Amino acid sequence: MEDIFFIDDESDIRVAIEQSFELEDLSARFFADAESALMAIKESGMPKVVITDICLPGLSGENLLSSILHQDPDVPVILITGHGDIAMAVNALRNGAYDFIEKPFAIDRLIDTTRRAMEKRNLTLENHALKRSLKASQTLGPRIIGDNGHIQALRQTISHIADTNADILLFGETGTGKELVARSIHEQSSRREQNFVAINCGAVPENLIESELYGHEKGAFTGADSKRIGKFEHAHGGTLFLDEIEAMPMQAQIRLLRVLQERVIERVGSNQLIPIDIRVIAATKVDLKHAATKGEFRQDLYYRLNVVTLDLPPLRQRKDDIPALFHHFLLVAAARYGKDAASIPSADLNTLVSHDWPGNVRELRNCAERFVLLGKLGELSASSNDGDGISPLAQQVADFEKMVIEQALSSNEGRINETMQQLQVARKTLYDKMQKYGLDKSDFKE
Repeated sequence: MEDIFFIDDESDIRVAIEQSFELEDLSARFFADAESALMAIKESGMPKVVITDICLPGLSGENLLSSILHQDPDVPVILITGHGDIAMAVNALRNGAYDFIEKPFAIDRLIDTTRRAMEKRNLTLENHALKRSLKASQTLGPRIIGDNGHIQALRQTISHIADTNADILLFGETGTGKELVARSIHEQSSRREQNFVAINCGAVPENLIESELYGHEKGAFTGADSKRIGKFEHAHGGTLFLDEIEAMPMQAQIRLLRVLQERVIERVGSNQLIPIDIRVIAATKVDLKHAATKGEFRQDLYYRLNVVTLDLPPLRQRKDDIPALFHHFLLVAAARYGKDAASIPSADLNTLVSHDWPGNVRELRNCAERFVLLGKLGELSASSNDGDGISPLAQQVADFEKMVIEQALSSNEGRINETMQQLQVARKTLYDKMQKYGLDKSDFKE
C-alpha cells in the first residue's frame, strides 16, 4: 500500500508530481478522479496522506475529504486549490483538512507539506498502536524494555524461573523498576490468572503491619470492627510482592520467616491455621547480607529469601537503552494526555544520555511526561564523567550516533525511506552506518 494518494484530473500535473515524488523517494499512487481513489481505499486500505484537487469531475475534493474523514478522522488530507477556491479551502480546513496549497505551487512547498503530514500520521499511528499495546498488556503482562546486556541477561533469567514456585529477591536502586519486573515474572508464570498483590513494607505503620499482611478477626484489637483478609490470604494462588523488605520491623520478620517456611498463616486474634499457596517476590534497595551482618535484618530470613536474586541495573549502567525507553514513555504520556508525541531533538537526546539519572527509570519517565506536556525537558543537568574508565571521544561519538539511528529506525518501524528523511542522510550513508553498528531494519518492524 502506497503512503500517498494524489488525485488530480490534469494528466500533466500527475506526471510532474509523480516524477518529483520518485526523486524524493515518496511512495504514491495517482488518480484522475475521486471515485477511483475511494475504490482503491476500499480494496487495499487507507493511505497515510491524501492530496487532492478541489475541482474534480464527479465527486469534488470536498466530497472526498468528507468521505475519508468519515472513515478515519486522523488521515491528513491536503487540498490543491485554484485562486477562486480559497474561501472553499478555508472552510475545508474548519471541516478537518490538514492544509491547502494554491495553484500554481512550488514543488518544494508540496513536498515539505507532504512530509509534515506523513510525520503527523506516523505519530498518530504509533499512538494508536501504543493504546492497543497498553490494552493488551492487561493480559500479556508488562514489557521490560531495552537491549543492554544487563537487560538481556535479566530477561533470560526471568524466562528460566518465571514458571516455577521459587521465591525471588530483587535488588536494585530506587526507580529501577522492581515492581515492573515482579509483575513480569507473575505474568509469565502459571499464576497469571490469580492475584498479584503488592505491599510496601516501609509504608505500613509497625503496629499495623501484621494485620495488613495476615488479616485480623473481628475484635482482635481496638478498632477491629470486622474481620479483614490480609495480603497473604488475598494473594492465595498468585504472587505477593513485598517491596522495601528491609524496612520490615524485626518482630514482623520473625513471623514472616515462619510463614515462608510453613506456608500457613494465622489472622491476628485467631488460632486457626490457614494454608496458603503463594509465590513471594521481595525487593530491596540495600545489601541485605550486609544488613544481616550488622544485625539490622534477620540472617535466617535473608537466606530464606535468597533462593534466586535478580540484580536490576541502574539507568547509568544502561545508557544505550535511554533512547528506546524515552521514546516508549513519550508515547505512553502522549496517549494518557491526548497529545501528539513529538520527536525529541538530537541535542536534547544528547542531554538525556549524558545525565546520571539518580532517580533511574522513574526519573526518565517523569522527564518524558514533562516533554509531552511542556514541549521541553525542563531542568536536567548533564553529568560530568571525570575519572578513570571514561570512553575515548571517538567511542562516545560512535555510541551516540548508534543510539540516534536506533531511535529513528524504531520510530519509523524500520522503514528506510522515512529514516533517511528524519536523519537527513543519503541511503548509502544510512546503510553503511547500519552495517557498521550491526543494525538490521527487520529488528525494528512491529
